[in-house]
Amino acid sequence: MRVAYLDMFSGVSGDMLLGACLDAGVPLSELEVALAPLGLEGIHLSAERVERHGIAATRCVVDVPDTAGERDLGEILDLIGSAKLPARVRECARRVFERLAEAEAKVHDTTPDRIHFHEVGALDAIVDVVGGVWCLDRLGIERVHVSPFTLGRGWIRAAHGALPVPPPAVLELVTGWPLAESLVAAELTTPTGAALATTLAEGRGLPADFVPEKVGYGAATRELVEQPNLLRIVIGTSAVSSPALVMVECDLDDLSPQFFEPLAERLYDAGAVEVHWMPVQMKKQRPGVTVRALAPMTMVERVGQAFFTETTTIGFRWWPVWRETLAREEAEVETSLGTVAVKRVRRPDGRWETRPEYESCREIARRLDRSVRDVLAALTAELNPAALVLRDE
Repeated sequence: MRVAYLDMFSGVSGDMLLGACLDAGVPLSELEVALAPLGLEGIHLSAERVERHGIAATRCVVDVPDTAGERDLGEILDLIGSAKLPARVRECARRVFERLAEAEAKVHDTTPDRIHFHEVGALDAIVDVVGGVWCLDRLGIERVHVSPFTLGRGWIRAAHGALPVPPPAVLELVTGWPLAESLVAAELTTPTGAALATTLAEGRGLPADFVPEKVGYGAATRELVEQPNLLRIVIGTSAVSSPALVMVECDLDDLSPQFFEPLAERLYDAGAVEVHWMPVQMKKQRPGVTVRALAPMTMVERVGQAFFTETTTIGFRWWPVWRETLAREEAEVETSLGTVAVKRVRRPDGRWETRPEYESCREIARRLDRSVRDVLAALTAELNPAALVLRDE
């Protein structure tokens, strides 16, 4: 597995990530071509070799036109969604902007759809986010791991006046992630950098059995007296897969049964891939329920927030888990009963097994006035004729 480890000893920003990826071997010309489908007029990229405290690095300079106006989240997502980019790049970039808007919305006590990005900042962020995601894809990165976040301290000037470092949006973004203490009086981690790192990272710290192969350094614009203002990306391989999923759970003994359905819905909306609960005996011999949600590691905070929002719990537990799955794919196929959504699963012996989706079977059953069980059995037999032969033999 090809892994990128972001060593954020001096923080992280969007241009630092671009510089680190360029330093690790991504050609600037290819990055420019990759960003062209966004149709951002007046954008100019350049790269320069710099030295920070004796360490050679690459600084990526993003020049954007100084235009007035704003872009809201919807406009940015539409721009990314309509661009001819790899699907994986579009999806990751979308998640980064949604996470950034959610953090800003929480700080300003509003909703993500009401968040507006100043035109210059929006253009810069679009290049940083889409470019950073594309560069990692270009490097063949399958997983991203991160070090603790270094935030800095002091004060900065923003559109709303003086803000403490780390800015409120950055602190929202890194909630739940390990932090490293820093005495540098500067903003080291920017909102865009924090959104990129926390959205893309699937692991914390170096992965097991990690073998480094290549190192790149991305320089920030500001030079620091105390330390080199660089982001280090270490690219290598890991023979042992690290857990990409976590189990998040809490115990409840005072939640009405009618609230479990909205709880499950909110957990799934927060990114959970599985939700279940089981009866347990709690303190003072009280009967209770343990609710568990299996989710990507990057969704721990969202799932935890869902627990806090929909239940009476005052805390939750989580731990990494490993999951082995068979190869599978989703499709729609034509059958004697109509079009059916299916899941194709490759069995350990190499055979592909086709399973009709329950919701499709239910719709067909209603239309034909048949039982769901009969429709499911008929479609399973029709879609897997080889299985019938094996069974007869």
